Amino acid sequence: MGEALHGQDSAAEPRLLVEPGLAARVAATAEPVIESLGYRLVRVQISPMSGLTVQIMAERPDGSMSIDDCERVSRALSPVFDADDPIDRPHRLEVSSPGIDRPLVRRSDFERHAGHLVKVEMARGVDGRKRFRGILLGCEGDAVRIRRDDAKPDEQQEFLLPIEDMAEAKLMLTDALIEEALRRGKAAERRAKEARREERRQARQMRKDKHIRRRPEESRRSAQHEGE
Repeated sequence: MGEALHGQDSAAEPRLLVEPGLAARVAATAEPVIESLGYRLVRVQISPMSGLTVQIMAERPDGSMSIDDCERVSRALSPVFDADDPIDRPHRLEVSSPGIDRPLVRRSDFERHAGHLVKVEMARGVDGRKRFRGILLGCEGDAVRIRRDDAKPDEQQEFLLPIEDMAEAKLMLTDALIEEALRRGKAAERRAKEARREERRQARQMRKDKHIRRRPEESRRSAQHEGE
């Protein structure tokens, strides 16, 4: 399936928020393939768009995901789904990045995006509430602390929400989030350019080494020819 990316240990970090039903079966088929390439599965969504669309969100361990990355994952998944497809009717497979207002599914997602506005829906209520919106303050053990931005002065401001009791969590689009995403995108682009430069440098060095190895052999043949 090709060479895996560096950071595969990070790629194997378990998801704490997972899909139910058919989407879970798709995830079970797709996740080992995605992880073998060094990427991480974020979420599987199944929608009736274009007949039936199976959207698989994936990313690198650092949270980036380029068009080339999506194409690489798609090429690896296609033969697997052809051989062992968990969906028994025609559908369209779509691989994408999680986007800026992304789902939060791993502990590292909550840690990485502390300080940003999030929306959380709980499977089990906390103090009689199931829906929360506010600033993500970070992780505390197996829970996430959120400061509500829509609370009235006489209402509780902060809540500690157990991750295992969440049904869904995602970032909300704000100017600060967009600015951070742009910074990370530029940093990822710089890293990709540096990696390409290093690959070209190594390729030039390999060609140079091969040329040096050939020269003694060519000199011996030339000397032998002159002796004859």
